Order: sequence, then C-alpha cells, then structure tokens
Amino acid sequence: MKNSKITRKITQGMYILTTHGGGCVVDAVSRVGGSEQPLISVAVAKSNHSNKLMQENQKFALSVLGLNADPDLIQTFGFKSSREIDKLADAQTHEVEGVQVIESALGYMVFEKVDTIENETHTLFIGKMVEGDIFDNEAEPMSYAYYQEHKEELTKATTSQGKTAWVCTVCGYVYYGDEVPDDYRCPLCGLGKEYFKKRED
Repeated sequence: MKNSKITRKITQGMYILTTHGGGCVVDAVSRVGGSEQPLISVAVAKSNHSNKLMQENQKFALSVLGLNADPDLIQTFGFKSSREIDKLADAQTHEVEGVQVIESALGYMVFEKVDTIENETHTLFIGKMVEGDIFDNEAEPMSYAYYQEHKEELTKATTSQGKTAWVCTVCGYVYYGDEVPDDYRCPLCGLGKEYFKKRED
C-alpha cells in the first residue's frame, strides 16, 4: 500500500460514543437508512473495551464534538480504557433514554441497537435513533480531517513520569513506555507497533 493516510481525506465527524459502563471517541459514523427514526452505523475496534460494552448493551448514544471540544474529553474517552477507569465519573453528562450524553457537545443522538456486522478488526453496530437534540446550532462540528491536523494539541502527547511517549501515526493514541511491545495493538484503531513513532519532547 503506497499511503494509507489517504483515508484521512474521507469526510466524517468526531463523536463520543457512550453506553452503559463507558464509551470512546469514534469517527466512523454513517447514516444508512432514512425515516423518522433513521438507522445509523458506528464502527468500533474489537481491541477496544467499548466494543465489549456495545455487545452487552442494547442502547448507545453519540455526542457530536465541536471545534471547541475540551481536549480533556478527547484524552479521557479517546486514550484511556473503560477497563481501568470510569470515564463518565468526571464528565459533565445527563441521562437520556437510560444513556449518558455529553453536555458540552453540539448535540446528541440515542439509539436502540438493531444489528451488528463483524469484520476482521471492527464491529459495525447499527442503531435506530430513538431520541436526539441539538444544544448549539451555531457551533461547527469537528471533522476527522480537523482532528488529524490538530491532534497534537488535542491529545496533549507528552512524556509522563519519565517514560517515553509513542504516538500512533494513524489515530494519535499515546503509549507510554520504554518500548512498544511487539504484539501491542492500538486500543483506538487496532493497528500494530509499526505504526507508533517515538515522540520527542
């Protein structure tokens, strides 16, 4: 493959996916059916703990991130695992249809899961929208292209406790340690060690 970064040119937004027990940042979201309750698909990496949570729960929400999104939200939901922390504990949220949505988002959509499709690295979850609202009509949503252009400032990739920061060149996830293990998989995008670059601070 000559240059897999061409996928960054696909126009898509940035969202915080939430369900009971946690959530994560996602970008692979698409409308796949139109009606008063449209069908929306979201792809979640199988290596991500949120995939397990999505398999276990029937409802999930997508909160739409804006250009002024708090970097701490991206840090928490994008680069930490629900296996280790309660991501929703310190986030400003409120409950809609039994699911927590992010209050600082541009708006939200809540879905009832209706189908799943498996591939090698991701699960495509398809949901029927049961509720949704807009918090801010004027703010501009964050695109995946914007995230890629500004991910260093959004992800605050810095060394921690004397450890080396290794940054995934595809999604921006930061691994801290002297070396990236040979069998390591990025918990956000599922790619291997060869995609991580040492960050010089």
